[in-house]
Amino acid sequence: MRIKLILGTLAAALAMIGLSACAGSDSAAKNFNSADVSFAQDMIPHHRQATEMAKLAPSRSTNPQVLDLASKITAAQQPEIDTMSGWLESWDKKVPADSGSGGMEGMDHGSESSSMPGMMSDDEMSKLGASTGTAFDQMFLTMMMAHHKGAIEMAATEESAGKYPQAVTLAKKIQKDQAAEILTMESLLKS
Repeated sequence: MRIKLILGTLAAALAMIGLSACAGSDSAAKNFNSADVSFAQDMIPHHRQATEMAKLAPSRSTNPQVLDLASKITAAQQPEIDTMSGWLESWDKKVPADSGSGGMEGMDHGSESSSMPGMMSDDEMSKLGASTGTAFDQMFLTMMMAHHKGAIEMAATEESAGKYPQAVTLAKKIQKDQAAEILTMESLLKS
């Protein structure tokens, strides 16, 4: 009987801890501001365009370094898209729609996205998609450097104006990671 009482008390205590942890998560999820929302809502389509550009590389480049970089970009940015989408959902904010096309068609690169730093226009994306070989490599690296510089600018704004700790941490990571990738791209363009 005493063991049942102890187990029951322990179960109740664990349930209370679990509930308070959930409540803490809810309050943490509400600890955001408009800069955090803008960062996530803008960086998601920005990252999607970068991954779209990177996914062109395997069928257009034979340069192992360009292919490796493109693979790293996709591997890094897709999980960040998923994370930011989760934040927006937890904040009851709109997650930008994904064209779901898997290619360039259906993406509106040139309208509302053009106000975001580093975004490529429809024409630029079409030219990239039509290029191959060394021409693709040069265009991809040049465009991706501009794209990354835009992401760094957006992330710096989040770092200075954001409130949600995880978003600020991600912004710092984006700045660090993409600055390093820019150095790699500059080196590849010189070689």
